[in-house]
Amino acid sequence: MRPVRLSSWTLRARLIASLVALLAVVCLVVGVATTLSLRQFLVQRLDAQVSAAGGRASDIGDHPRGDPGASSDDEYSEARFLTAPGQSTGTLGAHIVDGRVTSAGVLVDASPAPRVDALEADDTAALGSVPADGRIRTVSIGDFGQYRVRAVSVPDGDVILTGLPMAGVQETVVRLVVVELAVALAGMLVATLAGIAIVRRSLRPLERVAATATRVTSLQLDRGEVDLSERVPATDLDPRTEVGKVATALNHLLSHVGDALSARHASESRVRTFVADASHELRTPLAAIRGYTELTRRDEDTLTADQRYALSRVDSEAKRMSVLVEELLLLARLDSGRPLERTDVDLTRSVLDAVSDASAAGPDHVWQLDLPDEPVSVMGDPDRLHQVLTNLLGNARMHTPAGTTVTARLARTDDEVTLSVSDDGPGIDASLVPDVFQRFTRGDFSRGRAAGGTGLGLAIVHAVVRAHHGTVSVDSRPGETRFVVRLPASTA
Repeated sequence: MRPVRLSSWTLRARLIASLVALLAVVCLVVGVATTLSLRQFLVQRLDAQVSAAGGRASDIGDHPRGDPGASSDDEYSEARFLTAPGQSTGTLGAHIVDGRVTSAGVLVDASPAPRVDALEADDTAALGSVPADGRIRTVSIGDFGQYRVRAVSVPDGDVILTGLPMAGVQETVVRLVVVELAVALAGMLVATLAGIAIVRRSLRPLERVAATATRVTSLQLDRGEVDLSERVPATDLDPRTEVGKVATALNHLLSHVGDALSARHASESRVRTFVADASHELRTPLAAIRGYTELTRRDEDTLTADQRYALSRVDSEAKRMSVLVEELLLLARLDSGRPLERTDVDLTRSVLDAVSDASAAGPDHVWQLDLPDEPVSVMGDPDRLHQVLTNLLGNARMHTPAGTTVTARLARTDDEVTLSVSDDGPGIDASLVPDVFQRFTRGDFSRGRAAGGTGLGLAIVHAVVRAHHGTVSVDSRPGETRFVVRLPASTA
């Protein structure tokens, strides 16, 4: 599994994680500082108690031999300084002579009848090495655990060592750590829940800004008149906040984009109107030119060869211009959103007729059909859909060499009809594929055919298919070029 990168987290998750992490660090620092401070305080207090216990033990050890205050059996036995008045339970005592522990024990009961447990030789091994300098040190006494001990010399040269256990200090520190962990975990849980609520509330204005931007992205901005009225609500435009600054900037951006789109639409409308008017006005003079040309050519016997050639060229170019004018006029009508005829179109019959016409116009190509057994119908304009087929087949015929196989396929699913025209020619140049449906895109130089069209055939295909609420796409590589038209299936 790939590790989750912090950069891929949402802003909300990163803020909450940062808050919890910061709180955890603060709790850790406070806990460590508190624990160390308390442990130091407890150790210092224990050291003071060790010093006091050592003083009491030294007072007993200071009695000279034969002193009435000395014990009758062994004036230096551990019982003498462990049972001194004021010694607490757990006090450790040892009598050291010439670096050798002669006696050592632990006071296990400080009641009026005190009881001392003698230490084994293994437990006293660490006591003989404690310097008799009066400093307090920590030593480990076998199963008894750690002790804070202090060794001092008495006047006769012997050493008396006194100590108190650290179990109480360690137990207190452990309980403090447990309490700190519990409080820290509870605090982080509460902080997480509170942080989620606070961050969610704080980010609501940013979410509204994002929602406005998302609604704008769903608008169709590439064509037609665009009503770019989406704006961030005025309640989120506080310039004192970061979100308010972003929201204000977004509103200004949307205003500029809206003005630009309105200007673009107005310019396009003027261009469409001009193209439509010019195309309409050119139809009459072009028809007149062709008429007069035909009229003049009736008396070919009286014309010279140069005159006949000139008239044929005039007629050819007039026809070519007439086609261009008709295509421009059709595109202008489609751009203006004029409704198309809506009727049930037998697309199977249209494909058959279009391929038949194409085979007659291009007998040097191989034409193939791949049609379903059942007729396929769609709702649309029969003339415009037939023009789509004619343009796609004509495009394959004009821009591929002789002998190329062109295949027209038709298929249907429950809600979609797919029409495709493919060929095994040299393909479309990769630099032209993104713009192949744009107007006046010419691919003659890349597909090896001298004769070319007006550059509007595929643009008309795109406009007609779009007017039928469908899509058209192209996939081309050397040896295979495929145009695919997808139309909504007829519900009849």
